[in-house]
Amino acid sequence: MSDSSENLIEIHDLKYSRGPRVIFEGMNLAIKRGEITALMGPSGTGKTTLLRLITRQLIPQHGVIYVDGVDISTLNMAELYQLRQRFGMLFQNGALLTDLSVFENVAFPLREHTKLTNRLIRHVVLTKLHAVGLRGAADMMPSQLSGGMARRVALARAMVMDPEILIYDEPFVGLDPISMGVIVRLVRRMNDALGITSVIVSHDVAEISTVADRSFLISHGKVAASGSPEELRDAPSDLVRQFMHGMADGPVAFHFDAPGYEEQLLGRDNE
Repeated sequence: MSDSSENLIEIHDLKYSRGPRVIFEGMNLAIKRGEITALMGPSGTGKTTLLRLITRQLIPQHGVIYVDGVDISTLNMAELYQLRQRFGMLFQNGALLTDLSVFENVAFPLREHTKLTNRLIRHVVLTKLHAVGLRGAADMMPSQLSGGMARRVALARAMVMDPEILIYDEPFVGLDPISMGVIVRLVRRMNDALGITSVIVSHDVAEISTVADRSFLISHGKVAASGSPEELRDAPSDLVRQFMHGMADGPVAFHFDAPGYEEQLLGRDNE
């Protein structure tokens, strides 16, 4: 058991591979209780995979993950179910159920996992929709929503079970600047007003810089850098500087690994 009450999630010496590909090797990080933590890094570094490991949808080959001081590998199925009830998840594209109204999308977890009366469900759902500014859209269908509205409905659904930990997987992808600003404000407001812990996976450096308390830059299976967004922007590492400032040239190469150009051309000519 971990003895740090300040950290809600701790990862120690994590190793995870998928086939021959090593995704994490010696990964260590800690997510502080009550903060907004960003997980950033180049595409393909395993950020979403890390979320699945934290919720034990995947099992690492080595290392320990603690949630609130408990080694999640020791949990039985009933305890794992209770753990997952403490998480809310905002998926990358909202993942709304297209044949259900906005109201029923938000109500869905309550109908599946609680025995609340319809009257109480209505009260809870309308409260959550009001919090994201969409109480008036309760009877609309997902096909009638803009991308930003759909993302806000998904946030209301993620919050409807009052989770302690809210996970956002690329919450800003595909949004116009106004919708992006609304989501950034909601992330901060929800975290502070409800006293929850938020974990955001994102490539959007500008938005993360305005909302995150702490950021981890993941590369080559480990944490390459961590700190406040300001500290990462000023970091001396070439990799960190390339990512934070969107530079084309740097350790993350433009060309994918390939055999020699002439060798590849000649090889194809001989076929």
